Amino acid sequence: MSLPKQVTKVHATGNDFVVYLDRSGKFEPTPDEIRFLCDRHFGIGGDGLIRLTRPDFVSDLSDDQLADMLAGGAKWFMDYRNADGSLAEMCGNGTRAITLFAQRMGVADETEPFRLGTRAGVKILTPRGNMKPYGADVFQVQMGAWTIGEADAYEVTIPGTAGSARGTFVDMGNPHVVAVIEDAFSTLPVVEDLDLVTKPVVSPVIESDQNVEFARIDDIDERAGLGEATMRVNERGCGETLSCGTGLCATGIVLRSKTGIDHWDITVRGGTLRVDVTDNDVRLTGSASIVADITLL
Repeated sequence: MSLPKQVTKVHATGNDFVVYLDRSGKFEPTPDEIRFLCDRHFGIGGDGLIRLTRPDFVSDLSDDQLADMLAGGAKWFMDYRNADGSLAEMCGNGTRAITLFAQRMGVADETEPFRLGTRAGVKILTPRGNMKPYGADVFQVQMGAWTIGEADAYEVTIPGTAGSARGTFVDMGNPHVVAVIEDAFSTLPVVEDLDLVTKPVVSPVIESDQNVEFARIDDIDERAGLGEATMRVNERGCGETLSCGTGLCATGIVLRSKTGIDHWDITVRGGTLRVDVTDNDVRLTGSASIVADITLL
């Protein structure tokens, strides 16, 4: 087995992960091992697996990516894999989960920003402590640059569910299509009634598989410049999850494009998070929690 004996279960607003520290680079997981550990019946259970290691020990990184890690000051790398064993460029909730774990393991400072390497570049995480209404062990993640496609350019359907919605493509280092439903373009059920166990279909087809978010605007306070929304998500590689960090950011970006509001409190099944959008950056604020240490047999 190419896994250490000790792993840890961590979640960030219900997006849960099996994580471990690999100081030596000896414990790169295989797809079969990832699928086993993330299985909720025969393994530990998780939306993904995260190996915290040095950038030099990540076999799929190019020389240019390694140079970016060095230039960005990232001594540690979030080697994130989806529950099906596939590689993932980025996971916003995963950055908070692995940073809390890194603090516990003594490789991240509990009060200073932490520079974390990912396949989508270096992310900076700032500890915020306890912060209402977002919870305990809150981090703000500087998620970096984003791009958005043509508004409502995609038709989004759910097999077995009547109706459709229009979606907008957002690149957060990984691909998203965000559908704002319960508006004039949508004939799908309300957000709470959607069947997201079934994988949504996006048309026209995007080259790479994508995450799909369904969002509803709940309230806008124009004087405060703050909006409130509800979101659910089907993540590629693991199905519906209680939260998706890059999906929350993509949703905030699309809501901004439709309303002009830069700041959003977005509620997912795992809790409420803050998304702050500018032209050049998006920041995600939310909590993380360590659940258990586990010894593998």
